[in-house]
Amino acid sequence: MRLLIAFIAVPLIEIGLFIQVGDAIGPWPTLLIVLLTAIVGTALVRSQGTQVLRTLQGSFQAMKDPTEPLAHGAMILFAGALLLTPGFFTDAFGFLLLFPPFRNLITKMIRSKLKSADMKFSPHETGPDNTVIDAEYTDISEQSPSSGPTKH
Repeated sequence: MRLLIAFIAVPLIEIGLFIQVGDAIGPWPTLLIVLLTAIVGTALVRSQGTQVLRTLQGSFQAMKDPTEPLAHGAMILFAGALLLTPGFFTDAFGFLLLFPPFRNLITKMIRSKLKSADMKFSPHETGPDNTVIDAEYTDISEQSPSSGPTKH
């Protein structure tokens, strides 16, 4: 139901803003502003997207939880879609999503609504008491009748 209201309300807000801004400054300056916000927004999305991608790669390499950079990346992608959509309301929200403290606020709000299990990232298999078990084993499923055991 909320999504339906958003699909109806956002275009109505945009039309109202176009009429008011166009009446105040004229149609050509209004269209120029819409075009400039799309160009500036695209450049900002590209630069911030690159930064978040580096952060995400660093999280994977350091075996850290990647959910925060993934969430930021998704919000930047959504911001890009909003900035490419003609309109003042969508542009304002798109630019807000490019502001890292605003993204942090949204991430905290979403995180407070979710329940998750505590996950630990480790490059090794660990036992119940977090001890690393190093062992050799023989895989008997790969043996052919004529060959001996395969050691790993």
